[in-house]
Amino acid sequence: MVKAIVGANWGDEGKGKVTDLLAEKSEVVIRFQGGANAGHTIINGYGRFALHTLPSGVFYPHVTNVIGNGVALDIGKLAGELEALEAQGVPRPRLIVSDRAQLLMPYHILQDTYEEERLGGRAFGSTKSGIAPFYSDKYAKTGIQVCDLFHEGRLRERLTAAVELKNVLFEHLYHRPGVDVEELMDQLLTLRERIRPWVGDTVSFIHSALAQGKTILLEGQLGSMKDPDLGIFPMTTSSHTLAGYGCVGASVPPTSIEDVICVTKAYSSCVGSSTEPFVSEVTGDQGDELRRRGGDHGEFGATTGRPRRVGWFDAVATKYGCMVQGATQAVLTCLDVLGYLDEIPVCTGYLIDGAVTGSFPTTPGLLQAKPVFETLPGWKCDIRGCTDYSALPENARAYVDFLEQRINTPITMVSTGPKREDITYRTPKL
Repeated sequence: MVKAIVGANWGDEGKGKVTDLLAEKSEVVIRFQGGANAGHTIINGYGRFALHTLPSGVFYPHVTNVIGNGVALDIGKLAGELEALEAQGVPRPRLIVSDRAQLLMPYHILQDTYEEERLGGRAFGSTKSGIAPFYSDKYAKTGIQVCDLFHEGRLRERLTAAVELKNVLFEHLYHRPGVDVEELMDQLLTLRERIRPWVGDTVSFIHSALAQGKTILLEGQLGSMKDPDLGIFPMTTSSHTLAGYGCVGASVPPTSIEDVICVTKAYSSCVGSSTEPFVSEVTGDQGDELRRRGGDHGEFGATTGRPRRVGWFDAVATKYGCMVQGATQAVLTCLDVLGYLDEIPVCTGYLIDGAVTGSFPTTPGLLQAKPVFETLPGWKCDIRGCTDYSALPENARAYVDFLEQRINTPITMVSTGPKREDITYRTPKL
């Protein structure tokens, strides 16, 4: 059985915690897209972790963790994460890195950085992790696969061809020095030895696991709004953030995915450019207060530390996000954060050109949209750590009921804090 855990919104919904929780009863956990440009924060008995490349099943010795062929693999960052786990007493995880995954190279990071600088006020708010140049090269067929590391003649040939193109850009568009093939070759051969123990044929492994009836989790990065096809283009990432892409990025047949779990916060948050449309955004003192109280240590990016933009729950965006993911159920996180409020606004529609719509528009419509709010009573008490849904205040349960109806997706779990055990289970009303 295959379950996909994905984000309904802009990312930062709490997917790492949910994957960590569900991995306990799983046998394989697969990262299927993206790179080290976003992090999944996990708090458990070993401590607090921000995983950027490793799957969130690494804390369970019985789980085989897979970095799929769809991942943008920065070997240095992966090795650093493994060393950090060991330093905090986490047992060596079971891990397989796809020999078909492609390498995120130093020149990808340079190009990402230079391009953001060139764009200036028109920049996309990139984390400068090299993701857009990496995926550009992948689809232009100039990328380098993990398997190429073990065939030095082929590696040198492909690296030389890639560097020729990059140096034209660096020297003539960005007016920066080029990169040296020999230096990169030496770096790659060193990195090859750091990754050698983990590399394997993940396609055969996964299909064998499916044949044996093993339980598999697909772990997505970011959320629906960041998908380059169905998200808020061009303020998106460069990999597909939808559960459907797991069929490609993890080499799982589409007929095998039986459950799509969409994670969404009890309010909204977004990291990225300030020019990105974010309809339900709350600013000023209210926004500062929500940001300070949000998440585990406030709403700041797990990778960059940048302050996240925050807003009230956007039912229009979340319903759309669950729809395009094909959600079979939803998990609501961070409900405890809202306990300080007397009243809680929820964005239930967009006002565009004088008409209210409940449909999520394309980017030009979003840039014009104004939020239409409905206000619900707060519960004015601390619910952090509650594990019994029926023990939650009536207004908190009414809030969850309201959101469930608005997003048209059964909410089966409600998180009441950052720790693995801070979770309640709920019988949906849909």
